[in-house]
Amino acid sequence: MKKTLLTTLALAFAFSLAACGNNNNNSNSGSSSSPSASPSASASASAPAETVSGSVIAVGSSAMQGLAQAVADDFMAQDAYKDVSVTVQAGGSGTGLSQVSDGQADIGNSDIFAEEKLEADKAAELVDHKIAVVAMAAVTHKDVGVDNLTKQQLVDIFTGKITNWKDVGGADQKIVIVNRPSSSGTRATFEKFALGTTTEDLQGSIQEDSSGTVKKLVNETPGAIGYLALSYLDDSIVALKYEGVEPTTENVATNAYPVWAYEHMYTKGEPTPAAKAYIDYVMSDEIQNGFVIEEGFVPVSAMKVERDAAGNVTNK
Repeated sequence: MKKTLLTTLALAFAFSLAACGNNNNNSNSGSSSSPSASPSASASASAPAETVSGSVIAVGSSAMQGLAQAVADDFMAQDAYKDVSVTVQAGGSGTGLSQVSDGQADIGNSDIFAEEKLEADKAAELVDHKIAVVAMAAVTHKDVGVDNLTKQQLVDIFTGKITNWKDVGGADQKIVIVNRPSSSGTRATFEKFALGTTTEDLQGSIQEDSSGTVKKLVNETPGAIGYLALSYLDDSIVALKYEGVEPTTENVATNAYPVWAYEHMYTKGEPTPAAKAYIDYVMSDEIQNGFVIEEGFVPVSAMKVERDAAGNVTNK
């Protein structure tokens, strides 16, 4: 179950965005509705002129896997796409980018820009489809006794300078770091925007790429700290404030909470017809105002700011 705060904010965003959509629809399109309430409504908005067939393999970000799979299931349930098979796999953003670049996948799901992982010539071959915004929060075991950390405190923890929770106002308990592998886009985002530096894997730390497993380990390991996308937060763990700011979609939209990144679906060149149909479905108003919000992400259209590959933020 998602946290009550996330659910409340999701409903608020859905209402706000739906209203904006209705205004724009006076000249552009019909009204929006949640895909979970009426799958056929999203089909009517996204159906192609001709029946699409084929298979799509999407590989990469584990933070994005739940959203990508939920939309894929809804997509394949529509009559217009009954002849399309979409397979969603995790493995990390680096893996997704490498596989789509090498032609092993149709879509590379990534939490980071391609140029952050690939050589410039390989990155230039890929087409970026920004489908949502993901925010990451530091999370701890419930008995740690801390609900807020500063940037410097996080740096000191993840570089091994602070090893006991009592040194940051918590329990007298050893800190256990649950980290991600170097290929993880979630790790890259957390290091870039929460820590401001890359880190080495510390002796005694636990390394795990699956977001679901990270959540389970933090919940079950006394003294544990890790980081997760907002879509994975619930009452089994504690989501920490960053410099006193709560990790909420509302704070992300204004960049008051800065630990966020775009969710990208990369294709090598223009997508195949089947992949294009799936990506277009993800980008439809119904999915953006439905599944994207329900899964704990922020629609790109809801952001008050935008960020480039170098990390520079500007107002829209």
